Amino acid sequence: MGFHEVRFPTAISFGSFGGPERRTEIVTLANGFEERNTPWAHSRRRYDAGLGVQTLDELEEVISFFEARRGQLHAFRWKDWSDFKSCRPSQAVDFKDQNLGFGDGDATLFQLFKVYESGGEAYSRPVVKPVSGSVVVGVNGVSLVEGSDWNVDITTGEIHFQTAPVAGSIVTAGFEFDVPVRFDTDNIRVSAVSFKAGEVPDVPVVEVRA
Repeated sequence: MGFHEVRFPTAISFGSFGGPERRTEIVTLANGFEERNTPWAHSRRRYDAGLGVQTLDELEEVISFFEARRGQLHAFRWKDWSDFKSCRPSQAVDFKDQNLGFGDGDATLFQLFKVYESGGEAYSRPVVKPVSGSVVVGVNGVSLVEGSDWNVDITTGEIHFQTAPVAGSIVTAGFEFDVPVRFDTDNIRVSAVSFKAGEVPDVPVVEVRA
């Protein structure tokens, strides 16, 4: 299995349908109460790329992308237009968006992630496919310079500091990111006639662990 560092056409993904899913195992006890548990630490996202295809040219573009990935064989980047920033979609990325942790004077490696909070609960989602040129980093409220102070691996989402942040310092970052996905089918079945008649091609896409 390989990963191609190429993004699915964003104009087509803009019209897609999908979002996160969870896996919850529920056991109903004899007294009517439930026991709920999940084997997944992280959610998994699914999309239907076919809904974003509006023209025959776009359909050909999807087929070309599908063939180049060899169907399900190679994963790729996907822009989820409903969730692609370290901040709200309407806001500009800022280096204070996400708290990545605290320096200890020794660690030089920090993983990007995004925190989702509601009702006093929080979920931390690892971000492994940041968009090149979008990442900004700071320590203790001071913006740092990429290249001289830090670098980012856009294939893993890891921030590498040239010098370890001092003990107790707050490391923050802002970024845009893609979702690592693959096609969830090895065939695309649609004809030009049916497409012109309004039939939407079925092009399922599913998130992968990368």
